[in-house]
Amino acid sequence: MTEASLPTVLVVDDNHDNADIVRQYLEAKGYPVSVAYSGEEALALFESGRPSIVLLDVMMPGRDGWEVCRLMKQHPSHGRGVRVIMVTALDQWDDKRQALQTGADDYVTKPIDLPGLVRTVERNAAALQGAA
Repeated sequence: MTEASLPTVLVVDDNHDNADIVRQYLEAKGYPVSVAYSGEEALALFESGRPSIVLLDVMMPGRDGWEVCRLMKQHPSHGRGVRVIMVTALDQWDDKRQALQTGADDYVTKPIDLPGLVRTVERNAAALQGAA
């Protein structure tokens, strides 16, 4: 994939340090990245920016990642075309099952392994290409 064809990524995490580290790492790999620090901000950026991939923290105040994922996936025009990757410290099987039940496409656990995260983003980008 050329840099021009890399999908846009929305990073959602209420921890600014975590969000900024992930943003910087993905930008260094050529991905166009936007960042939201809350569920509300994520939904607004999802509506305006139409990202292809969303890296979504689960444990956030206000609207948590589960609710944000559900709302994104139910979006009438963009819900089918987005890949949502849950990013969380929750790593029990029940949490993974809940992520998939809310419509998430993939799952990454914290602490984040940045090279592993990029592989997950690449895998989901390839799935988008296959669906197009």
